[in-house]
Amino acid sequence: MLQFDEYKVKLNNIKPDLEDLGSALGLTAAERELDMLESESASDGFWDNLEKAQKIQQRIKQLHGKVDGQRRRLQEWDDLMTLCEMGNEEEDESLVPELEEGFEKLTADMEEARLSTLFTGEYDASNVILTIHAGAGGTEAQDWAEMLFRMYTRWAERHDFTYQVVDYQDGDEAGIKSATVMIQGDNAYGHLRSEHGVHRLVRVSPFDANARRQTSFAAIEVMPEIPDDVEVDINPADIEMQVYRASGAGGQHINKTSSAVRLIHKPTGVVVACQTERSQFQNKDTCMRMLRSKLVELKLQAHAEKISDIKGVQLKIEWGSQIRSYVFMPYQLVKDNRSGFETSNVNGVMDGDLDGFINAYLKCEATGTWVTKS
Repeated sequence: MLQFDEYKVKLNNIKPDLEDLGSALGLTAAERELDMLESESASDGFWDNLEKAQKIQQRIKQLHGKVDGQRRRLQEWDDLMTLCEMGNEEEDESLVPELEEGFEKLTADMEEARLSTLFTGEYDASNVILTIHAGAGGTEAQDWAEMLFRMYTRWAERHDFTYQVVDYQDGDEAGIKSATVMIQGDNAYGHLRSEHGVHRLVRVSPFDANARRQTSFAAIEVMPEIPDDVEVDINPADIEMQVYRASGAGGQHINKTSSAVRLIHKPTGVVVACQTERSQFQNKDTCMRMLRSKLVELKLQAHAEKISDIKGVQLKIEWGSQIRSYVFMPYQLVKDNRSGFETSNVNGVMDGDLDGFINAYLKCEATGTWVTKS
């Protein structure tokens, strides 16, 4: 039957790309590393160093995802080809919808895997520290910041990434003033570095009795979590430590003693805070990790011209500086000002469906075809 023959041609056309994908993903090296780490995890005393063991287990999971993903795609190709042959032999048109759906799923999966090969930045494979700051505008902006907080945590859940809320400052009436989330997963920073910048919301205000349309702004700061083997010279005398009571989302699970920690690096003015753990010492350790990341970032900015590779150009949280606009009224549209990618599925985006924006940014970055250079 013609339809099955057409799909056999399509499948044969994408087979070379599918095979090349294995090389582009570096699967040979990934399999070697996976064997080595699995052997290490089976050795005696592996769990004696809990923190190291957890990091190795996380890396094993990431490598399995990469290796198993390519095996799954190859198996799906074989299954679809078998389906074509069965359909031709039995002249069974009822198999066509399954074939169409399977081919579309396979090509989409290949495209997503191909985009992952664009993560070539020095820290793209790292975990990410994402901070949300409400802009000027009081309750409106603070509510928008909380909406973005939910959007990014939903994105992490959709990708089976883990996240930890490191700091969370409630708004005066609603929403949040700021929040910091550490997201852990394969190429977490590579995915989310495109989100750095000012995000603009246009909607009818739920806080305005006259139901007027309002514009709100929030800023997203995205940093890689710097690995422990990167040397950072921090003089203890340069750090001012403040302690305060933990508060915010999930407060019923957080110790209400003064366990939250804020560190101020006096030479640079960098401030980091953590209140997620019950122990003041654990919060301080997390703050030190965040401080290391920020200081490495500042060092790179001072000695390199590629500032945007790490943190991007710092902009005021106001008109004319936004990287993306989210319009809820009078029409529905989310549009990225750099890649030009847009969608009318506002609800999907706010529920964490950001892959279209991330992929479009990566493509523009790889080809240099920006709508407006960020």
